[in-house]
Amino acid sequence: MRTLTVLGCDGSWPGPGGAGSGYLIQAGDTSILLDAGPGTFSQLQKHGDPGHVIAVILSHAHPDHWTDLESLATWAGYGPGRERFREVGGHPLTVFAPPGLREWSHFAAAGWVDWRELAPSMVLTIGSLEARFGATDHDTPTLAVCLAHQGATLAYSADSGPGWSVEELGSDIGTFLCEATYTQECEGSLRHLSGREAGTMARAAGVHRLIVTHRWPTVSADDVRREAELAFGRPVEQAR
Repeated sequence: MRTLTVLGCDGSWPGPGGAGSGYLIQAGDTSILLDAGPGTFSQLQKHGDPGHVIAVILSHAHPDHWTDLESLATWAGYGPGRERFREVGGHPLTVFAPPGLREWSHFAAAGWVDWRELAPSMVLTIGSLEARFGATDHDTPTLAVCLAHQGATLAYSADSGPGWSVEELGSDIGTFLCEATYTQECEGSLRHLSGREAGTMARAAGVHRLIVTHRWPTVSADDVRREAELAFGRPVEQAR
């Protein structure tokens, strides 16, 4: 069984009742988190025991992508997860992050958090998943990732401007979870993608399925999806 559960998909700040970027990936007996933006830990608890998560991958240091790691680490060190993650004989909470992010965390030196530094072009095995990383076009060091499991692939753009392509993560990508922060009239204003740019990139890379995410809460979800579809040439899904 392989599932992608959207815990939060709001871009830059959470909208009313929303949450920042965060995705629960389950493949076989492996469960990991891709990003942990504000509000995602409360959503994670709706989908089962957070103790089943074996690793967290943080794409970059912008707070809308990682600050609920603090809630998860508190739960793991002092709350119901203490026995699994903190007590003698337990397993540490493994956190993969770009250089420098660890220093922002209250749990930078916590014995029950196993921090591991990521770098572009790194390839890792995490449980039953293979993870391949690549640097994106963003204004702080940011890593996209492609996860592979028994021939199926999921690529996640994290945050990026148009100076990066998912093709850098490999060919024949099954599902592409791509940021599309706004619509095309805002192109070039920030190092993010519009719906049009996300669709254009996905089409050029030969992606099979496109899901757009990281939309600003003040931007129409339908407008972003429609312009992504026009550029992609096939139906596009909007994360929710």
